[in-house]
Amino acid sequence: MAFSEEVKDQAYRRSGGQCECTRSHYPHWGARCPTRLARQGAWEAHHKTAVSVGGHDGLSNCEVLCIPCHRQTDSYGR
Repeated sequence: MAFSEEVKDQAYRRSGGQCECTRSHYPHWGARCPTRLARQGAWEAHHKTAVSVGGHDGLSNCEVLCIPCHRQTDSYGR
């Protein structure tokens, strides 16, 4: 499954153009990632809870991540 363009647009607006990652084991140590994201730039929409384990494609399950943060998620590429 994948997020609709509408959901990705809403998530980007919610993010304020900044990566939403706050994972404690990443280089930003639990604080919000400082990476600024261009609207049409290098960022990806991430499922907070994977669809394979009951997640959905709605806004509340969508997280805007810079590519380095997204690559560090447990489910990246699966």
